[in-house]
Amino acid sequence: MKLNQLIAVLQSVKANATKGKTEIYQLSQKSGLFQGLSRTYQPREEDGFVYPAESQKLTLKANELIDKFVQACSEYLDLAATQDYANTEAKASVVVDGQTIIADVPVSYLLFLEKQLQDVKTFITSLPVLSIDKDWQHDPNRGCYVTSPKETVKTKKITDFVVAYEATEHHPAQIKEVSKDVVEGTWSLIEFSGALPQDRVNLLLRRVDILQKAVIQAREEANGREVQQKQVARAIFSYLFAD
Repeated sequence: MKLNQLIAVLQSVKANATKGKTEIYQLSQKSGLFQGLSRTYQPREEDGFVYPAESQKLTLKANELIDKFVQACSEYLDLAATQDYANTEAKASVVVDGQTIIADVPVSYLLFLEKQLQDVKTFITSLPVLSIDKDWQHDPNRGCYVTSPKETVKTKKITDFVVAYEATEHHPAQIKEVSKDVVEGTWSLIEFSGALPQDRVNLLLRRVDILQKAVIQAREEANGREVQQKQVARAIFSYLFAD
């Protein structure tokens, strides 16, 4: 038998064992099944009235229940032992593109690693990504991404006086107050971001997917190995229920 075949049948064997143990336990609570009697009457006088005999058949014996219990549990105990022993022996290497990432990994750890890599994938998908509406460059000195400086003019309003009407022989000049915007200076804006480029995030996700597939392949390889069947139930119950 291969390990994956054993795993496939183990749950049904466990269910049958649980059902059997429950039924046997319920029988053990019915004390009346374990009781019997034979009652006869003998008159003192030879010609005295003879009352009819009474009897109650013994339905169950405790030893029979023990046998049933052992029978219900034995296959599950043996298969569970076979699986656990096999899990310590069944190993496979995680290989990606011919490169061994982890060598001789027990199947139990491969199962664990498979779930952990799903958490890694969830984490990567949550990472912030650089906005695509800006031109980002990586600045090794700052250790982040920066934009090129963007300059904008800073203006301010000032009040000035202009001649609305020139002076004439009969009228003085008319001066009008006006306000206008003049350049005060220049703003230079550089934006910083600790996010990642989308192509970097995509690469990380591809790597997780590749590693997940390699782990699954390794698990299938490990589970496909032949197992040595263990017989432990007999030893256990021989000790427990010995005369």
